Amino acid sequence: MPVVAPFVVATMRAITYDRYGTPDELRMTERPVPKVGPSEVRIRVTRAAVNPVDWKIMSGGLDAFMDAHFPVIPGWDVAGVVDEVGPDTPEFASGDRVAAYARKQIVSAGTFAEYVTVRADDVAGVPESVTDDVAAALPLAGGTALRVLETLAVTRGDTLLVHAASGGVGYSLTQLAVAAGATVIGTASPANHDKLRALGVTPVAHGDGLAERLAEVAPSGVDAVADLVGGVLDLSVDVLREGGRLASIADPAVEERGGRWVWVRPDGERLAQLLEEVAAGRLRIDIGRTFPLEQVAEAFEVSRSGAARGKIVISVAD
Repeated sequence: MPVVAPFVVATMRAITYDRYGTPDELRMTERPVPKVGPSEVRIRVTRAAVNPVDWKIMSGGLDAFMDAHFPVIPGWDVAGVVDEVGPDTPEFASGDRVAAYARKQIVSAGTFAEYVTVRADDVAGVPESVTDDVAAALPLAGGTALRVLETLAVTRGDTLLVHAASGGVGYSLTQLAVAAGATVIGTASPANHDKLRALGVTPVAHGDGLAERLAEVAPSGVDAVADLVGGVLDLSVDVLREGGRLASIADPAVEERGGRWVWVRPDGERLAQLLEEVAAGRLRIDIGRTFPLEQVAEAFEVSRSGAARGKIVISVAD
């Protein structure tokens, strides 16, 4: 009888967890290289980025409305090179440099791996002048910032208060708002005040006494508030002028107070617009620390502690 060769499944290195928990659950494992479906691209990952939502998902914090299929590969931000395209994917070709906000409806096959598949509609080409580090750090934070700005309809002459203005989302949001002609007040720790001043933002220290400090810099209130941290809903409502707008990415209770709870959708076209802003020098992305793929657990701990100044990037390959 002829000898039939065994079917070999290509594998890749990936960070995974088998159950909800803390970063201690994370392990380096071998997983099958993902298949490429119609209208998808497979990306050979060079860089990924950590967002607070990654470790919040791992703790079970989003289980009420997102299913998880274990083992989970975490991660939603990615930059890399197209490895293969599926049927009906004329927009991209093997070798293209790309980035994506690679969120899927089921938490499972994320970006902290050597390969990830993404819908072509969610992928954007990366301009030559933009590094992989910056391209990976941009999608979720930059896309969220743009969505918040548009939700609040911030225009020239508005005064906007941004809670957590020096964080990943806040740093992009303040730049976009200033470019739109708004006067921006941003809460942050004193160590980050010079960083905000350099963007044309009026910094205010967060914490006890914040209401009094805001009254000093905006005695007549503000037109809009962007809550990027949570726990500031009452204060945000109090500082709004009549008819003011309120949005939060951290507190769904904002909808009970007439505001909007904002989530950003994967959108390759809008990501491409943001990447062009970066390439033109009109939008800066602050990279705080870079960790190798093997140290994702440590990167999660740094993110959870709030010690990172700037985005945390995961180096997967060059």
